[in-house]
Amino acid sequence: KLYDEGKAGGRYPFDFYSDEYRTNARIHHFPKPYIALLDGIVMGGGVGFSVHGSHRVVTENTLFAMPETGIGLFPDVGGSYFLSRCPGQLGMYLGLTGERIKAADALFVGVGDYYVPSAELETMEQALRDARYDGDPGATASAVLARFAADPGQASLPPHRALIDRIFALQSVEAILAALQAEPGEFAAKAAAAIATKSPTSLKITYRQIREGAARDFDDCMRMEWRMVNRVIRGHDFYEGTRAVVIDKDQKPAWRPDSLAGVSVAEVDAYF
Repeated sequence: KLYDEGKAGGRYPFDFYSDEYRTNARIHHFPKPYIALLDGIVMGGGVGFSVHGSHRVVTENTLFAMPETGIGLFPDVGGSYFLSRCPGQLGMYLGLTGERIKAADALFVGVGDYYVPSAELETMEQALRDARYDGDPGATASAVLARFAADPGQASLPPHRALIDRIFALQSVEAILAALQAEPGEFAAKAAAAIATKSPTSLKITYRQIREGAARDFDDCMRMEWRMVNRVIRGHDFYEGTRAVVIDKDQKPAWRPDSLAGVSVAEVDAYF
């Protein structure tokens, strides 16, 4: 419906994103413990409904990603806020590459708080229902979750943290891509190959979005993303990326412009 009505110039995409972003903000500001179970694929909108909660539980089934640059969008639903607050440059890495991570890495980058095996979730939920929330409800919820927390195993990203921090701190997407392509090793080559498939426009607005998000509070980040998505809805790449990845699944989007060099500073500025 987003695709069809958006291409036709309908109102639905604006209403959809307005409702979604307001919901993200309500979750972020919710005064009671908000306990999200990330027990499966957590991408895009699912991230917005979970990562802003006060307590995030991951399991062996968790597969987390912000893949929006691959469909001509940007890591929205508050990505400018939480990605910019991941340790070092991990958020920029996730935002530009769309890399998929599992439970241990979700804890490492800070989008999860506890690892609990999925077989324990039902018992954990009952313990949460049985708990007395006198005094500090958040501390009570934390204590219950800590009782069920287990070791998620070895994360894959820590060995590459120094490389990520060095390269993804560079001052443009072009500089990041060139540095990755010049860097020996499979990890850098994989990251470069992933970035090369994304919408050039999305990459450039994502880079600026995450950089700006670091200096903005949550509500200001969401206002910025609302402005950005209004521009995206009126553009080309979101519909072309959705067609190529979701509808036709040919994985051959024809981006406009089709290169980073073709995306001017003025064009990026217009999204902000």
